Amino acid sequence: MGLDPARPTPVRGPPFQGTGGHNAPVAIIDIGSNSVRLVAYDGLTRAPTPLYNEKVLCGLGRNVLTTGRLNEDAVRRALIALARFRVLCETMQIGRVFVLATAAARDAENGPDFLAAAEAACGQRIELLSGRREAELSAFGVISGFHAPDGVVGDLGGGSLELVDVRGATVGTGVTMPLGGLALQDLSGGSVKKALKIVRENLKKAAPQLETLRGRSFYAVGGTWRALARLHQSARGYPLHVMHGYSVEPSDELNFLEVVERTDAALLQDVESVSEARRPLLAYGAVVLEEIIRIGRPRELAVSASGVREGLLYEQLDRDSRLADPLLAAAAELNALRARSPGHAADLIGWSDRFIASLDAPETADERRLRHAGCLLSDIGWRAHPDYRGEQSVNVITHAAFVGIDHPGRAYLALAIYFRHEGIAPEKASPMLRNLAGPRLFERARLLGALLRLAFPLSAGMEGALGRLPVLVQDGRVTLTLAPGQGSLPGDRILNRVRGLSRLFGLEGRIVGSD
Repeated sequence: MGLDPARPTPVRGPPFQGTGGHNAPVAIIDIGSNSVRLVAYDGLTRAPTPLYNEKVLCGLGRNVLTTGRLNEDAVRRALIALARFRVLCETMQIGRVFVLATAAARDAENGPDFLAAAEAACGQRIELLSGRREAELSAFGVISGFHAPDGVVGDLGGGSLELVDVRGATVGTGVTMPLGGLALQDLSGGSVKKALKIVRENLKKAAPQLETLRGRSFYAVGGTWRALARLHQSARGYPLHVMHGYSVEPSDELNFLEVVERTDAALLQDVESVSEARRPLLAYGAVVLEEIIRIGRPRELAVSASGVREGLLYEQLDRDSRLADPLLAAAAELNALRARSPGHAADLIGWSDRFIASLDAPETADERRLRHAGCLLSDIGWRAHPDYRGEQSVNVITHAAFVGIDHPGRAYLALAIYFRHEGIAPEKASPMLRNLAGPRLFERARLLGALLRLAFPLSAGMEGALGRLPVLVQDGRVTLTLAPGQGSLPGDRILNRVRGLSRLFGLEGRIVGSD
């Protein structure tokens, strides 16, 4: 595709004729081959938060490739859902509605008639996506949801599979193939073995994309692959039930996929978490993913909750908004909503920047952005009872709808804010979070926790105080320097926290300067 992701793009959907304005919520209705879904977001931002999410599994793409037509009952269910979604958008006073249709409506001979009826039902113009356009939006979705992505995006729907290369914010050439779960079930006559032959033949068309995958990441997009990831988490006893950013070693995944292909879906562990309509498609999704792994040999598989819908929203942003870090944008929103003095977070960032710069071994660029996010999230639990602030902060951070972060980074943020409230003794930490973070990020979380434990009693969590109270490593000691007029500020509590920070480096701590 060779597109410039920072290029301003005209809005493709007309504004909803309601009361919403420029900053009103936006919504996307996605008419897919398997499901029809409405997702409303709080606004057009770098890290939009879903306000409402509803899907109806209509199965529009079932048997399209063999009959050439959309099933009448599936059409009926889809039109009922679209009429309901129209009322919901009016109720939520959505400012702008985008409606997209994909492979089923694209491939069926009665697709144009269905789209006309669908436009009447939802009251909006529908953009019928080509395979190329669908791949482009899927790539934008991954760019919007991952920090500096590098690999191949695979979007598996009910009717088709799109593969496209991404490098940072650059989108490569995409390819589409009729390898969606419903399409494979249809073409193979329900035989997983026949489906495998179809997959192998079609993936030859994707050689330009898969040849670049070796040693890079494969970003798995689509409901069937997310369902497989959920079952994989259950099978390995994985503790953090968040899909976005969940990563898997390819060899581990291959073993799991082989089990899925030869096992009755009803017997799979935790299959109750997967809708009954999707369960028959699991084996077909496993076949496609297994072949991609065997051919492409990626370094890792990363599950993406961001796809076509999020890619469309990302496409609407101006250049500066696209360049913003989605993790920091989301953390800044939480800070603005929950901190007692939101401006204090910016002080924390600058104050901790200066301390880190005084160390002999500075952090990496990714560790720096994680620390900045931690500063933004440092006071989100202050309204809770003091005995539960750490626990509440952990619950919010581990389960928040953050993007631009992997699971080790999420564990780091949760640990850092927990340590800020509960103390930095290693044994206080959740073993689950410690294992997820890994040794390096665990120690970085203790460091940020120690800095925050010192910063808050120095500043009372208020903006404007920390700039006069630098903490630096000077002459081999961790030194807190007091400005004139602040001689009464330190006490045993402050001194103990300076010393606690110092012990992380095997140094002495001191306080200098007074009235």
